[in-house]
Amino acid sequence: MQPDPSLDPASTYTPATRLLVFTGLIMTMVMGALDQSIVSTALPTIVTDLGGLAHMSWVVTAFMLTSTIATPMYGKLSDMFGRRPLLAFSIGALLGASLLCGLAQGMWQLIVFRGLQGIGAGGLMTLSQTVIGDMVTPQQRGRYQGLFTGAFAVSSVAGPFLGGVLTSALSWRWVFLVNLPIGLLALGLIMFGLPAGRSEAEPQVDYPGAALLAVATAGFLLLFNSVGTALAWTSPLTVLLLAGSVAFFVLFIWQERRAPEPLISLGLLRIASFSVCVAATGIMSFAMLGSLVFLPLYYQLVLGQTPEVSGLMMLPQVGTMMVSSVVGGYVSSRTQRYTLLLAMGVGIEFSALTLIAFCAHHGAPALFFLLSLGCLGVGMGIGMPNATVIIQNSVPPDMLGIATAMMAFIRSLGGSLGVALSGGVMALTLQGRLYALPEKIDVAAFLEKGMAAVQGLSPAMHLQVREAYKAAISASLSVSSSFMLLAFLMIVGLMTRGRRA
Repeated sequence: MQPDPSLDPASTYTPATRLLVFTGLIMTMVMGALDQSIVSTALPTIVTDLGGLAHMSWVVTAFMLTSTIATPMYGKLSDMFGRRPLLAFSIGALLGASLLCGLAQGMWQLIVFRGLQGIGAGGLMTLSQTVIGDMVTPQQRGRYQGLFTGAFAVSSVAGPFLGGVLTSALSWRWVFLVNLPIGLLALGLIMFGLPAGRSEAEPQVDYPGAALLAVATAGFLLLFNSVGTALAWTSPLTVLLLAGSVAFFVLFIWQERRAPEPLISLGLLRIASFSVCVAATGIMSFAMLGSLVFLPLYYQLVLGQTPEVSGLMMLPQVGTMMVSSVVGGYVSSRTQRYTLLLAMGVGIEFSALTLIAFCAHHGAPALFFLLSLGCLGVGMGIGMPNATVIIQNSVPPDMLGIATAMMAFIRSLGGSLGVALSGGVMALTLQGRLYALPEKIDVAAFLEKGMAAVQGLSPAMHLQVREAYKAAISASLSVSSSFMLLAFLMIVGLMTRGRRA
């Protein structure tokens, strides 16, 4: 199945409107990326003001839950009703919820409002990437998606820093209120330049499918984010949550096969380039988040770095990702070798993760980690935009929204599963190493308190525990490297299949 060039909507945009809309989309995407990370540095101050320390993690979890659940719905609805009304709703919902978050008077109020904020944020990235697919020709998508990836990299690293500045200089409430001027300007630019939405004569929204997918997704995300911490891997509640999530997902697939207008088009999975790249994107997210989440822990517990320095040590990955995404997008548009560039990017990511796992296992100096992270950023900058381009170029224009949403949805689930599985490997390895130490210690306290427990040890015992952490974190990094190899082999297989065809 190939897109029909006669249906290409890119011809409806003039250079001036394209510039206006692209500027608004960049601002929208930056706002969405910031909202994922800007809250982290403000959380201690929020707890001091509102209380509710035991429920603090739900400020992040509620946002992640609702944004992930909403993502595929935005994709399908934008294919049915057009991008403009869905973008207006997405930005409007996020701005309204941001105002409520800024006015919250209690922790549970803030958690509920963060959930509402996630409903709006769920459409920002997906719809922005979809509009780019509409707005430019397939040959130019690599260049624009590369610019998006670069802006996303900068926004992600700027979030915690900006959150700290706003909290210190003004108030934690401005972490949310800062969205209002950015969002209103972005909304104005997009509404002015984006064509009016279209609507099917008798749209048939798959409400049962949406409900089943929401329950299944919520179950999986709660499981991935609780197992190994709030839930034991072998507890009855873990098994029950897994079985319930799988059951609802099976019911969702059954519903999609019979629905007149399915929320997710299962027929797209028969397109090899689409299905392979969506799966590879999920595995790449699994590997990336499963490794990057635990690297700062390694820097602090094993290398003895401060939290500030451990954060700065992640900058090489962000800097090289920003540069390589822009350069790689330009090369992609010039050469049209999307699959080859994707294979190169994922291959570099696999090599970099393998180097990082090797450095962690052997306790290499910080410089080697910085060089490896720089290589990792190069691979991410080349791979991510080309995966998006391949997925968008492989589907008809009237399915661009759901195709992009399916990619974003699988990427989000893959990342959550990666953190859970890598964390589980780390915890099991650490537990085994700690129990094997000649001097008996309170293993449960170490697994619960982390750095606080390490700091109270004698020098000799501290060295042994540090070696245990080194082995545990390097084991989790090896898992991420193995999954990145799987993604690389899938892309190489797709490239080989294309040459034979």
